[in-house]
Amino acid sequence: MKLTFTKMHGAGNDFIVVDAINQDVNLSPEQWRRLADRRFGIGADQILVVERPVTEGVDFRYRIFNSDGGEVEQCGNGARAFARFVSDKGLSGERSIRVETMKGVIAPRLEDDGSVTVDMGAPRLDPAEVPFDAAGLDGAPEGEDTTWPLSVGDQTVFVSVVSMGNPHAVQVVENVDTAPVESMGPAIETHPRFPQKVNAGFMQVVDRHHVRLRVFERGAGETLACGTGSCAAVVAGIRRGLLDSPVRVSARGGELSIAWDGVGQPVYLSGPAVTVFEGEVEI
Repeated sequence: MKLTFTKMHGAGNDFIVVDAINQDVNLSPEQWRRLADRRFGIGADQILVVERPVTEGVDFRYRIFNSDGGEVEQCGNGARAFARFVSDKGLSGERSIRVETMKGVIAPRLEDDGSVTVDMGAPRLDPAEVPFDAAGLDGAPEGEDTTWPLSVGDQTVFVSVVSMGNPHAVQVVENVDTAPVESMGPAIETHPRFPQKVNAGFMQVVDRHHVRLRVFERGAGETLACGTGSCAAVVAGIRRGLLDSPVRVSARGGELSIAWDGVGQPVYLSGPAVTVFEGEVEI
């Protein structure tokens, strides 16, 4: 079969976007992996699938597959690309849409300057809801947050655990350029304390409204930007007393803006969504 697709990115976090409303799409994990492969396929961090909604009162259903072929709950940068895609393709004439994901409804909005803002919903902060197994651990209070000791090899690092619809472990580092992302990221991703694996964030605080961030993403490896990871890092930084909203997040692929007014309130993620090219591939 032939599959039409659009290649997009948000701050360097790149996607294959597939319209499953106007074409039949029913691929196996192995086929998703092949599409995402950067040598033998199109290449992408994630594949985004646009479907008709199954829940009343929303506009679209949004499915996300990581480059390892596994389906995941949420992708913030992808949500912005999703909104740009359905607008550019004439699937919606609205500037704001409601989109159902595996973990609830999000609300992307097209801005006048061409950027896209997404209401990502309120973060989940209870370790059990992340999920994170805190049994037997002594958490360290830091501001309004609790950081948890995580044994990684011969080191112990303290992380904030946050769910943005997907799990995140955020640690503060002196310098993201020298942080052990390549070595420690995979060990944190698969740490047994995280039964559904986890996205490992490494955050450098520049000032109270600016951070630098690298994220080793669950099922994708390090990406040039991570929307939900940026949200989780800012939430953790605000709760620790290190940051004030709004916060500019500098990732390796570009910049994002995060705003959050505190516990129980939604996190707003803003940034670019860019179409790179379109094509057709034989599956």
